[in-house]
Amino acid sequence: MIETIATKPFNDQKPGTSGLRKSVPHFRQANYAENFIQAIFDAADSHDGETLVIGGDGRFYNREVIQTAIRMAAGNGYGRVVVGRGGILSTPAASNLIRIRKAAGGIILSASHNPGGPKGDFGIKYNVANGGPAPEKITSAIFERTRTMSQYRIWSGDAPSLAEFGETKLGDMVVEVIDPVADYAALMEKLFDFGQIRDLIASRFTLRFDAMHAVTGPYAKEILENRLGAPLGTVINGEPLEDFGGGHPDPNAVHAATLINQLMAPNGPDFGAASDGDGDRNLIVGKGIVVSPSDSLAVLAANAHLAPAYKDGIAGIARSMPTSQAADRVAAKRGIGMYETPTGWKFFGTLLDAGKVTICGEESAGTGSDHVREKDGLWAVLLWLNILAVRRESVQAILESHWAEFGRNYYQRHDYEEVDAKAAEGLMGSLHDRLASMAGQRFGTLVVSEADDFSYKDPVDGSVATGQGVRIVFSGGSRIVYRLSGTGTKGATLRVYIERYEPDRTRHDIAPEQALTELIDTASAIGEIGKRTGRTAPDVIT
Repeated sequence: MIETIATKPFNDQKPGTSGLRKSVPHFRQANYAENFIQAIFDAADSHDGETLVIGGDGRFYNREVIQTAIRMAAGNGYGRVVVGRGGILSTPAASNLIRIRKAAGGIILSASHNPGGPKGDFGIKYNVANGGPAPEKITSAIFERTRTMSQYRIWSGDAPSLAEFGETKLGDMVVEVIDPVADYAALMEKLFDFGQIRDLIASRFTLRFDAMHAVTGPYAKEILENRLGAPLGTVINGEPLEDFGGGHPDPNAVHAATLINQLMAPNGPDFGAASDGDGDRNLIVGKGIVVSPSDSLAVLAANAHLAPAYKDGIAGIARSMPTSQAADRVAAKRGIGMYETPTGWKFFGTLLDAGKVTICGEESAGTGSDHVREKDGLWAVLLWLNILAVRRESVQAILESHWAEFGRNYYQRHDYEEVDAKAAEGLMGSLHDRLASMAGQRFGTLVVSEADDFSYKDPVDGSVATGQGVRIVFSGGSRIVYRLSGTGTKGATLRVYIERYEPDRTRHDIAPEQALTELIDTASAIGEIGKRTGRTAPDVIT
């Protein structure tokens, strides 16, 4: 039986770049999750008898909300719900499943790289029929609906167990529990030369993958250990846990320090990688060297033709505006299209659907291709392994060769986390006020050539996004970017991106912090970071 439950709207359910994210206690308010899910269904307005994919990263409160979402799908007229066993689905696997099942869309329950547990974070994101995150016109419609919510519809009985494969029914709706790994692993086997990668691993090439007790553990074990023959134990922290084992599932130098230290040791593995809470981000580490996400994007784009799926070349590259311009140099030299978009994977969707680009990336450790409509951590790891299997060079040798051909973009991102929101907004407001007068100003040896607040017009659908981050570009091409991130749940996260291009190959072995010293000091001075936030240093540098 379908029940209609009276409710009242919440005033804080505006989705960010990756859906709605709040703390678990906030989400556990009565009707909070239900209101947002009903708003999704109302905004989607296309669920009569259609298929819906549901899954998440296994974090605390995941299963309860999945059960609710299944019951609400039955109450809103869907014909079938496809859900991973145990409620598990990585974000790229969910995107793939939406596409191959021709689903109307999918609900992904994750707060990505944010911490989990009873006091951690939780999130709900809606992906549309192409497998990608909902575009702004839909997220805006969802938000508008949350502001007037007065009732939601739900199946009155219990949802079926998610522990066993198979089909059950809630009224007229079929609930299908599937293996969350199988379809995704099969797709990876089509994209890459698993035979060559197996040969590489058999040649005493050693690797380590840190799943960070998040969703990619089962995927990495199946692909790396079972299908590619890596020794048991190659995947560490491989069991998804509700609190991520007390860790923080963000694959960066702070939270993946143990893995990085292993790769820095003289007797460490040849290759290391990690992924985040929901499986869409990646960290790549070679023996003695950490690969920056921006460099990884550029290297993957330059070498994609070595993998079977991209053997005929790629159509183009897209990157988010704050991502370094290393990929731009690959596109220019290869004579292919290059697109600069706002931050958020949803902005790549129209470009991918139109065939304008094949590979996309963001500096926040996200890379992917046209195989799905999400960034994909394991995809990036497997493409690196395919390249290594063909070239038979170390990660460091491949990077050095790349820099010699294209030049090196020295680059860092400085994160100031949980900054007082008013202070962060004041900092950005001050920058905006000074943009018009900034050109021509000198800071040490640096002279500002242009300064703006990035705006974007989609070349496919004509949609416009404004206020996407302050850019300050200096003569010679160095630049500083300031923006507030939409992925946190407490205060504001100020991100400052610092970049300098070095064409001289004799200067490619300088430490990034040394190469960027003047720009780092200038970024602090222009942004008045210490004065406005009270912070003397960033919390995380990547």
